[in-house]
Amino acid sequence: MPCDKSCPIEHTVNLIGHKWKVLILRNLFHNGTQRFVELSKGINGISQKMLTQQLRQMEADGIISRNVYPEVPPKVEYSLTEIGQSLSPILEEMNKWGKEHQKLSHLNNQ
Repeated sequence: MPCDKSCPIEHTVNLIGHKWKVLILRNLFHNGTQRFVELSKGINGISQKMLTQQLRQMEADGIISRNVYPEVPPKVEYSLTEIGQSLSPILEEMNKWGKEHQKLSHLNNQ
């Protein structure tokens, strides 16, 4: 797959290539709309600062939407946009590959 200056693979990696972004996507695909605390609890090892940074970037890239409800304290929910939903086949393939790799790794370590 040769690429020039506008490589689609590079573009995709730039949007979702960060470890935390993929895990945020996983949680939103699996659990639907979530609040910050739910996302934080569902991703082992992520700091609040990193989660905030990644959510802001993903919102700016149009992958997720952030809905703020005028309550005290404010209620904020994150969900996938249509563009974010379109990443489903990529995550499904990553899931399939990961399952197969785990099986092979397990067999090789016996």
